[in-house]
Amino acid sequence: MVTQLSVNLNAIAQLRNRRNLPWPSVTGMGRIALQNGAHGLTVHPRPDQRHTRFTDVVELRALIDAEFPDREFNVEGYPSEDFLQLVEANRPEQVTLVPDDPAQATSDHGWDFRVHHNRLAPIVGRLKAGGMRVSLFADADVDQVQWAKDTGCDRIELYTGPYGGTYDDQAHMHGELERLGCTADAAREMGMGVNAGHDLTVANLPPLVKRIPFLAEVSIGHGLTADAVEFGMAETIRRFLKACGH
Repeated sequence: MVTQLSVNLNAIAQLRNRRNLPWPSVTGMGRIALQNGAHGLTVHPRPDQRHTRFTDVVELRALIDAEFPDREFNVEGYPSEDFLQLVEANRPEQVTLVPDDPAQATSDHGWDFRVHHNRLAPIVGRLKAGGMRVSLFADADVDQVQWAKDTGCDRIELYTGPYGGTYDDQAHMHGELERLGCTADAAREMGMGVNAGHDLTVANLPPLVKRIPFLAEVSIGHGLTADAVEFGMAETIRRFLKACGH
């Protein structure tokens, strides 16, 4: 399996929102990413629309349908009723449910599946009945995997923030990598797919993909956008695809 790259456009949207102007274009940058080989696009529309707006979801859905029907749209969010109605109206190929408080700056932990699996199960069922793959944001914790499985989800998305935070500590990096790997192994044994995301870079992607060779997808926003400032979006996509093993 070759790991697919989904480009998270939240940072692009946040930059656009600094001014009441239409640039940088979220849809335009998404188009460049897809033209240069990205397998999909990711957004996380929060209730206050401080980066991705609800209208972006509609426009990106239309972009993929019209120009890139073989690619995927992944929409992340906390499963409020408003969010569920948004994804049901736009039918992304994948919905990733996260446990974020609306006020959080960014996702910083996975679900406690022991506590929330009974709540998540009917939501997962509802989304799957609508034809959407469901992924649940998960910490690197083997003991949580069976509880995640019990929700009926298709995949988990490993929260790789602690791994990304070890960029200057090789010994610590190997420990975090093994925690991720063991959790991924357990998920695979239980029949779930594995995604990953948060603070992934060209430098730390190859070790992750080597340790988890069955990694289905990585969703990358901040590090990819930072590289795009230096290298341009097209070249950045090529660099990240190479880091994924393409």
